[in-house]
Amino acid sequence: MSLDLSPPTLPATEEARRQIEICNACRYCEGFCSVFPAMTRQKAFADGDLTQLANLCHNCRGCYYACQYTAPHEFALNIPAALAEVRVESWERLARPRVIASLFQTHGVAMAGLLVVVLALFFWALSALRPEAGAGFYAYLAHNTLVAIFAPAFLLPLALIALSVRDYWREVGGGRVRLTHVLSAFDSAARMKNLSGGHGEGCNFEKGDRFSDRRRVYHQLMMYGFLLCFASTASATLLHYVLALEAPYSLISVPKLLGVPGGLMMVVGSAGLGWLKLRADRSLGAARVWGGEMAFVLLLGAVALTGLALYAATGSTLVKPLLAIHLSTVMVLFLLMPFSKMVHGFYRLAALIAEAGKPAPAGERA
Repeated sequence: MSLDLSPPTLPATEEARRQIEICNACRYCEGFCSVFPAMTRQKAFADGDLTQLANLCHNCRGCYYACQYTAPHEFALNIPAALAEVRVESWERLARPRVIASLFQTHGVAMAGLLVVVLALFFWALSALRPEAGAGFYAYLAHNTLVAIFAPAFLLPLALIALSVRDYWREVGGGRVRLTHVLSAFDSAARMKNLSGGHGEGCNFEKGDRFSDRRRVYHQLMMYGFLLCFASTASATLLHYVLALEAPYSLISVPKLLGVPGGLMMVVGSAGLGWLKLRADRSLGAARVWGGEMAFVLLLGAVALTGLALYAATGSTLVKPLLAIHLSTVMVLFLLMPFSKMVHGFYRLAALIAEAGKPAPAGERA
């Protein structure tokens, strides 16, 4: 009779603790990313410590392919999956209301798709009450109507995220924040430092034991494209309220010079990230939330693609249906921010700021 030496099935936090303690004894992957230097500060790990390590992890998977203790070894280490489970659990647990976060993580594509259809029909019906004056898509929906709908749909989810991040900060024992901590965190985020594998050759997300920078490039396209689109909207707001220059704007205007390239970058980034997720090994992540993660990627791509299509259709009969679809995708993105993977940017930035405020591990001190 054979003896089963595989570890028992444990709750996510307990399994992560078991694996991290083994990693902490080995320390072969010490320079791979921010997780491993942070891990070496202590020998015992409270739940908050594991939450912090999980949100520092960018799931680059380099440690898995370098590890000598993965299956079929009896330790059966899978740090990327163990931390991914803790990370997702922290997002769900700290979200308000939690039930919506759990539902989106497991049924994200269906949930987002249904909301887009329902809201598209709502905006289509609303456009039947056309304002007496207005140019561009304001000929279908008045500016004040859009502001009244989208301002609370954007600000209230942000408030929920702020409350969740506050609770995260308390849980992980975040200390006093200084400017140097914030600058260090933004530098790491801007360069996607933790997707470099610790050696600058990229991570192992979609190519197994081969290094690739594709995930970092697609992430940067998505992030910077989104920021350009946000800057486009902000500049249009300033033009409207400060300079009394109302939309539509020409191609050489600031909103379009920011928004069009940003939209194109988001389309390429979302397509690339979706393609990588289809190629990646699901067993090295939180497999149960694969649908929610893919829904988030597709939703970002849909926002950008419909926005570009709406601009291209200016002056045609396609404006009305494209406007309804674009507004619905934007609204769904806003409403689902506290429950989708959109929150990972806020949590990871908070994790990087908290890490920057902690003393350097013993091995890094002068």
